[in-house]
Amino acid sequence: MNWGSAGEFFAMGGYGLYVWGSYIACVVLMIVEPLLARHRHAQARRAAAHLNEE
Repeated sequence: MNWGSAGEFFAMGGYGLYVWGSYIACVVLMIVEPLLARHRHAQARRAAAHLNEE
């Protein structure tokens, strides 16, 4: 495709909201998921350490 301006590029022929929204959702999830995994891992380690103390 050939766009005449930056506005046309970001509009993506009327589908810009869906295209850019998908990219944003993907980036947010790629940032959030490792943070949540690290938190769950720390919780599991604390729970395992607590079980070993008993």
